[in-house]
Amino acid sequence: MSSSKTVRKLQVESPVPADIVIANSVAPLHIDDIAKDLNLSPTHYDLYGKYKAKVLLSVLDELKGSKDGYYVVVGGITPTPLGEGKSTTTVGLCQALGAFLEKKVVTCLRQPSQGPTFGIKGGAAGGGYSQVIPMDEFNLHLTGDIHAITAANNLLAAAIDTRIFHESTQSDKALFNRLCPPNKEGKRSFSDIMFRRLKKLNIAKTKPEDLTPEEVTKFARLDIDPDSITWRRVMDVNDRFLRKISIGQGPDEKGMVRETGFDISVASEIMAVLALTTSLADMRERLGKMVVGNSKAGDPVTADDLGVGGALTVLMKDAINPTLMQTLEGTPVLVHAGPFANIAHGNSSIVADKIALKLVGPGGFVVTEAGFGADIGAEKFMNIKCRYSGLTPQCAVIVATIRALKMHGGGPQVVAGRPLDHAYLNENVSLVEAGCVNLARHIANTKAYGVNVVVAVNKFATDTEAEMNAVKSAALAAGAYDAVICSHHAHGGKGAVDLGIAVQKACENVTKPLNFLYPLDVGIKYKIEAIAKSYGASGVEYSEQAEKQIEMYSRQGFSNLPICMAKTQYSFSHDAALKGAPSGFKLPIRDIRASIGAGFIYPLVGTMSTMPGLPTRPCFYDIDLDTATGKVIGLS
Repeated sequence: MSSSKTVRKLQVESPVPADIVIANSVAPLHIDDIAKDLNLSPTHYDLYGKYKAKVLLSVLDELKGSKDGYYVVVGGITPTPLGEGKSTTTVGLCQALGAFLEKKVVTCLRQPSQGPTFGIKGGAAGGGYSQVIPMDEFNLHLTGDIHAITAANNLLAAAIDTRIFHESTQSDKALFNRLCPPNKEGKRSFSDIMFRRLKKLNIAKTKPEDLTPEEVTKFARLDIDPDSITWRRVMDVNDRFLRKISIGQGPDEKGMVRETGFDISVASEIMAVLALTTSLADMRERLGKMVVGNSKAGDPVTADDLGVGGALTVLMKDAINPTLMQTLEGTPVLVHAGPFANIAHGNSSIVADKIALKLVGPGGFVVTEAGFGADIGAEKFMNIKCRYSGLTPQCAVIVATIRALKMHGGGPQVVAGRPLDHAYLNENVSLVEAGCVNLARHIANTKAYGVNVVVAVNKFATDTEAEMNAVKSAALAAGAYDAVICSHHAHGGKGAVDLGIAVQKACENVTKPLNFLYPLDVGIKYKIEAIAKSYGASGVEYSEQAEKQIEMYSRQGFSNLPICMAKTQYSFSHDAALKGAPSGFKLPIRDIRASIGAGFIYPLVGTMSTMPGLPTRPCFYDIDLDTATGKVIGLS
């Protein structure tokens, strides 16, 4: 049962005010109260001000024998550029479960990147009367996790170029002597991290002076091939002009110039490591195993080879703890990790979900959101996240809007920042019905994992009863367990009570085990083609570069990893213009890369950018600070 101390009912207004106005109108409870409602003692968390706290991983050890609650993932149909309200639905569902249905519930969300916050999309705290608060803190720095990732990523980038520089200017002996300098007594020793490289090289010696000249060369010289380097610098801002840069042009770099670029911070492999790690020790191993490029002999070079794996872990030691926050209606939220779903795996962290499942216990609910459409976020949730976590969801919610279904039925193009065409504002049942082919494929694909699927129709003011009934009928005909009309944006948890009831029934009546889309012990191509088939593709076309990468990763022993497709979120296919449920197309794989520390291979489908750009009129035009009150205004 939920505590009356934290649950509060909202006084809603119509029309719905701006998100930031609503967020600023509700005084958050002290985070101690939210923690107490979850039976967390002050020893279980570290305060970050009044309204945020870092929940310590020691909670998992203390609750190791406790049973889990129900596990629910929220995905969506293929979205418009405006988004269809998955985060809003996730929050609204949890407010309904906690504040109205009196269930123990925890919302698990990703931390948003500041790129979209100041760019096109805006923040990701939900919207209307279904939000995480304080909304401005959620959408901006939060507890500094993304900044920690940025620092760790760029430390590794600096280590790569520095090592190449020093190897190019020193002999093997001089390099070795500097890597293992003598102490005051004149004795040399290996640092702890160096034993990892010695083990990798099958050198079973513990004293530097015992190495042969050949072993000294193998140990000291990584011999990184600059053309093979895949590790790029990052920053948490959309900046198209950093996509391709030249480094090493200073007079002291001795002409060691090379081309590289910046990605957005949430595209860093370190973000994926944070999201997929299961413990501090596991994170240390994953960070050390990250491959940054190859030697000139074709062998993978890792962060531990560079001696920096331990330092990366130190930078990330606080970031591994999820951040506790609250919804507008006082239900608890764990915010942790924020990988994009189109260029990474798009899910919040395993450790947050595991902690939450123990805290809610049997009969309670943990609801997490998977980025973009279910073909991307939910597919990766099942085939990547659930593989590493060992957790099994009982229910998947697929969020749909009349607007997006009309687009998939052949409606005019939807462009962020432009007024919607009248086709989206007036009733057109036939257009909605035509677009339901997109919803039907998402339902079929998601049901194949063994979960019950509930469709949440996110209601807008212009939607008509006939249009919404058409969606419900199509969803049930496609095999959904239930389909529910929701008004949580306008009414908070009260508007998602029917959804909460449907989700509860779906969880209680699941009968099938979790079924992955592909096994791991098959080739890279088999796994890629299994995913492509779920998109509706008739086959896959590999570029010459992709073929080379598949051969290399297979030779290096990485072919048993799951696949993380990097593709557009706006279509099942590689072509964002192909709406509905396209089929018979060939899926082009332009390149294939690997996040070995995170634990997946990621094919690049068509042209995908890992550093977004800013539009003509970014969101930052509307964001300011009320200097009289100190409150943020204009944030969406």
